Amino acid sequence: MTGQIYIIRAARLFWKNQTPVMRGIVLMCLSTVAFSVMHGLVSFVSEVLPPFQIAFFRNIFGLAFLLPILIRSRFLILRTKNIGLHVLRGLINLAVMLMFFTALSITPLAKVTALSFTAPIFMAVLAVLVLGERFRIYRWGAIFSGFIGMLIILRPGLIAIDKGALLVTAGAALWAVAMIIIKIQSRTESSVTIVAYMGIFLGVFSIIPAYFVWQPFGLQTMGLLVLIGLSGTIAQIAISQSLKEADPTAIMPFDFLKLIWTTMIGAWFFSEVPDIFTWIGATVIFSSGFFIAMRERRTSISAASGDNKS
Repeated sequence: MTGQIYIIRAARLFWKNQTPVMRGIVLMCLSTVAFSVMHGLVSFVSEVLPPFQIAFFRNIFGLAFLLPILIRSRFLILRTKNIGLHVLRGLINLAVMLMFFTALSITPLAKVTALSFTAPIFMAVLAVLVLGERFRIYRWGAIFSGFIGMLIILRPGLIAIDKGALLVTAGAALWAVAMIIIKIQSRTESSVTIVAYMGIFLGVFSIIPAYFVWQPFGLQTMGLLVLIGLSGTIAQIAISQSLKEADPTAIMPFDFLKLIWTTMIGAWFFSEVPDIFTWIGATVIFSSGFFIAMRERRTSISAASGDNKS
C-alpha cells in the first residue's frame, strides 16, 4: 500500500511539474485515443444494435457519470437564465450524435473522421453570419480550401456519394451550430451548467428514438456499451481540460491523431483501408481549420494589445 501511495504522489508531482502546454498536449492526445476507441466500439456494436439504441446508452452512461457532480453541488449548477437555448442545443446535439453514429455503422472509420474535421470550417461561416464577426479575406480563403478538401474526399460526379458521408457532413454542420449556441450561452452561463444540461437533455431526448428501434442484447454487448460511455466521457473530460491548460492553437494539431488511430482500428478490426483521397482531403480540411484558429488568435491578441494601449 505504501508503495502504491508513493507512486501516485510521484506521478502527481511529475504531472504538476510539466508546463501547461505539455499537459494540454498529453490530454489532447488522450482524447484522440478515447474518441477513436469509442468510434471503433460504435462501429462494432452497430452490427448487433441500431445506432439510435447505441446513442441512448452512450447518453445514459454519460449522465450517470455526471450525476455525482450534480448531487455534490446540490443541483445548484442547474440554475440557468435561458432554458430554451439548452433545450435547442440538446436537440441539435442529439441529431448530430444520431447522424454520426449512423454514419459509423455504414461508412469506414477513417472517412467519417476525416469529414468530421469540417466542423470548424462550418463554424467560421456561422460566426460571420450569426454572430456578426468581421469579414476577413484570409478566413474565407481558408473556408474555401476546407470545402475543396471535402470535395476531394467526396468526389461528387466521379464516385457515388454514400449516405454515411452525407450524414457526417450534415452532422458537422449541425455541430458548428451547437458551438455557436455555446458561444452565446457562455455570455451568461458557466461551462459546468452548459455541460450539465447537455448531459440531461441528451439522456432524455434519446429515449424516444431508441424506443422505436429497440433490440434485445446480451451481457457482452452491455459491457461494450459501458465502454462506449466510459471512453466517450474520458474523451470529453480530457479535451475540456486540455483547452483549460493550453491555447487551442497549441494543441489543435494533435487532434489530427484521430485520423491515425481510426485508420489503425479500421484496418485491424474491420479490414478498412482509406484511399489516398481521404488522406489528402483530410489534410487540406484540417490545415484550413487550424489556419483559421491560428489567425483568429493573432487577431484577438492584437485587439487586446490595442485596448491596453488606449
